[in-house]
Amino acid sequence: MMEKAECGQKLYSRMRLWEFPDQYVIEPTDGSSRPYLAISRTDGSMSLIEELPQYSTLRVPKIRTIFGVVGMLKLLAGSYLIVITEREYVGSYLGHPIYKVSSLKTFPCDHSLQNTPVEQKKLESEFSALLHVAEKTPGLYFSYDVNLTLSAQRLHDLGDESKLLPLWSQADPRFLWNNYMLEVLIENKLDPYLLPLIQGSFQNFQSAIGKDILDVTLIARRCTRRIGTRMWRRGADPDGYVANFVETEQIVQLNGYTASFVQVRGSIPFLWEQIVDLTYKPKFEIMKQEEAPRVLERHFLDLRKKYGSVYAVDLVNKHGSEGRLSEKYARAVNHIVGDDVRYLHFDFHHICGHVHFERLSILYEQIEDYLMKSGYLLINEKGEKLVEQCGVVRTNCIDCLDRTNVTQSMIARKMLETQLRKIGVFGNEENISTHANFDESFKVLWANHGDEISIQYSGTPALKGDFVRYGQRTIQGILNDGFNALARYYLNNFSDGTKQDAIDLLQGHYIVSVSRDITPPTGKGGIEAVASFPVAFSLILIGFFLAIMSLRQSRYDLKNLFFSFLWAGLTVALTTFVRANGRIFCNRPRLHKPQC
Repeated sequence: MMEKAECGQKLYSRMRLWEFPDQYVIEPTDGSSRPYLAISRTDGSMSLIEELPQYSTLRVPKIRTIFGVVGMLKLLAGSYLIVITEREYVGSYLGHPIYKVSSLKTFPCDHSLQNTPVEQKKLESEFSALLHVAEKTPGLYFSYDVNLTLSAQRLHDLGDESKLLPLWSQADPRFLWNNYMLEVLIENKLDPYLLPLIQGSFQNFQSAIGKDILDVTLIARRCTRRIGTRMWRRGADPDGYVANFVETEQIVQLNGYTASFVQVRGSIPFLWEQIVDLTYKPKFEIMKQEEAPRVLERHFLDLRKKYGSVYAVDLVNKHGSEGRLSEKYARAVNHIVGDDVRYLHFDFHHICGHVHFERLSILYEQIEDYLMKSGYLLINEKGEKLVEQCGVVRTNCIDCLDRTNVTQSMIARKMLETQLRKIGVFGNEENISTHANFDESFKVLWANHGDEISIQYSGTPALKGDFVRYGQRTIQGILNDGFNALARYYLNNFSDGTKQDAIDLLQGHYIVSVSRDITPPTGKGGIEAVASFPVAFSLILIGFFLAIMSLRQSRYDLKNLFFSFLWAGLTVALTTFVRANGRIFCNRPRLHKPQC
């Protein structure tokens, strides 16, 4: 069994939050006799107190149970306390309980607003509304005992002194979701309250193979450096941090052995974007092309420092607008290709089409030697490291969701089979497919993982998920993909702008300041006051459906043919109107330059 990474001071796992008129008081209730934490409702200042304030029996403070303090966020005039009000046990990571955040709640410390100008109050209200969006953040996980931001290999390699540090201090800042919000608590040296959270996915299952009970865990860690939503975060920033960068670790434990395998995904690493403009596939815009080699080099240098050698697998189309991005990527990466960096373009759609994903075996044959050489982590029952992973496969498509998840699940399956042969569970010719229950659980594991990551970036479950879940494409899966594609279109254009603002606020990518030139949203009038994109979008879908139904009947008489053209014409006219008036319907972000 892997050695447990114990930290110096235990985190509080259950608390009461008392709402007094002038302050919030947090009381540890997990058996600890530590002081209470008092937070002023005027300015958010913090202090430790030895006993609860006095209160009248006629006016008892409101009390609620909380399970963690996420952090504090300061806006224009007020500060806001964010806590976990509900949690769900989801499994264990290296022997430690893991919880998923079921509910967040924000508590305002904004009494000072009473003495601020009206305009500032209005701005504060606009910004604080984004925190209500943030309360719905999906896929947040935490542990009171183990550092979820670190892979099993990095945990094993922690020095004795590092293991005694508080969890937040051990954490990899790339994956510490509440890093910015914890700063105030860190300044006040409130270590028992400093609960690190990751955003991503946590899935696991147990299965029997013969006499062996296997515990398989899949954990994803989203990087916060360029975190965001699908169309609003693309490519890389000047420092080489890419959108939708996710570290995925697959762990298997049995008979005292622990085996781990890490992969990463992330957007094409140079400066590019897609401007939201109501088209289904906005054009790819490459900015500062002369900067591409430098940005890409920074990105791969960081990967090599963290993971060792890198094999970049590019799954985008060879032709069309995707092809131009891929060509630019290939040219830029060609300058750094060597022993530590390799690059392979695999045109997923051309080779696999929409149903023949088994042809990914062609890709595996091309990277198999590298996978065997870069290896995986293997620790025996004494806690000794027998094998270590010294390289990583970096996979990308355009969104780094659908094609990427199918490909990563295939690689993970092959590596798990290799690990089980090494431990002695599988024979030389044995594989996961020969064990029906294990095979089914493995597919569901990766399908759920893909859906959760996709929901966080695009707002919908992953496309092509039926192949990952069932091992083949299904009619229902294809229909679901169509519906999810339409849902992504709506969310990208009319919802994700506000969501992106909330994310940037929580991550400290946009720091609210009175000195900033902030213009509040202007009131809407005329058609803008009554226009509703959901209604217009619904009418377009209805018109499209009626046009198809009439067209199917048109072979019987001319009347239906006439109505086919009528409905089609109305649909096109309405679509044109919506696009022409995109500024009316589009939910533009308030913290960013308008992009629609």
